[in-house]
Amino acid sequence: MTGPRIINLGLPKTGTTTLTDALRHAGLAVADWKIRLGQSTRSDIIGEHVGKIIYADYFDSGDPLARLTEFDMINEMSAVRHDRSLWPQTDWGLLSAIQEHHPNVRFLMTYRDPMKTANSMMRWNNLGNRRLPMADIPGLPRGFGDTEDALARWIDGHFRFCRRVFQGCDNFLEYDIEDTGAQDKIAAYLGLDLPWWGRSNVGTPAGPEGVS
Repeated sequence: MTGPRIINLGLPKTGTTTLTDALRHAGLAVADWKIRLGQSTRSDIIGEHVGKIIYADYFDSGDPLARLTEFDMINEMSAVRHDRSLWPQTDWGLLSAIQEHHPNVRFLMTYRDPMKTANSMMRWNNLGNRRLPMADIPGLPRGFGDTEDALARWIDGHFRFCRRVFQGCDNFLEYDIEDTGAQDKIAAYLGLDLPWWGRSNVGTPAGPEGVS
């Protein structure tokens, strides 16, 4: 293997952690949000956000996955905090560079109802009520996104973007995390067995349970 062969285009709180756990149960090496100690032999990426690594390599060499060759899958690429706002899954220039350098890559998109996703974001630490409205995000400029309706509109826009960009492509699969057949669809699309499927990172604050 020459590098990651699966990229998830999903947003936070759309079942990304469940997908990570399922693929790790299947024996795949998954880079999820941040590279943690023991996940890579490269000292220069330990502790770094996946999104930061991807952008650094994209602008350095043109290959966004240059230093992530130990991983089979890249999941949860975004990161937002006071000093950075990184959303590779919204950047067509970067995504097309991944396809150019890794022609066998397969894209997934974890879909969840936008209003349910927005509600979960609002209840997940300070993601929806502070970090997102204070950041500059593609499709969600600073100062917007402080209500569930606004967040849902941005989330729906991302899904529409991905559908249009990958329309007719055989290396793209969107699945609804509430679909009881999602496990089989993903397994067939990726050509592997998924021995585990469930719900991970379930939110417990007041309101309906959230899923990440």
